[in-house]
Amino acid sequence: MNLTEKAAYLKGLMDGLKIDDSTNEGKVLLAMYDLLSELAESVDEIDQDVDDIVEFCNVLDEDLANIENDLYDDEDDDYDDDYCDDECDCDDCCDCEDCDDDRYEVVCPTCGDTIELTLEMVEEGSIECPNCGELLEFDIEEECDCGCCDED
Repeated sequence: MNLTEKAAYLKGLMDGLKIDDSTNEGKVLLAMYDLLSELAESVDEIDQDVDDIVEFCNVLDEDLANIENDLYDDEDDDYDDDYCDDECDCDDCCDCEDCDDDRYEVVCPTCGDTIELTLEMVEEGSIECPNCGELLEFDIEEECDCGCCDED
């Protein structure tokens, strides 16, 4: 039951009591009902307006999500991911291919913590896990893609 319906119910109760509008108490009660009725109608209108606005915002949000997907999800057309500008020092600044080549992720077998490493850290051969202190050792063998260096 919305507020307008509740106010109408209250009016029915007042009519059932046969409130006399010639008395001071009757005048006050009827004035209070009129005020309550107007407030209930205003609040119901505001509720409807808010519902309409929320629905409109949800539609806009969906449309914006579609536009963002169209603009940002196509990796082939994303210029920034394929180019490392002159100011880039390849330290967490972008997702360019130059940066990806020098970054590695390792999961510690003891604690399960994911650690991001640079090429220099891997070339040292080992590091201690910053989370649990476990010694992580790395064995780097360069792979040749030419096809002539097949190792047995």
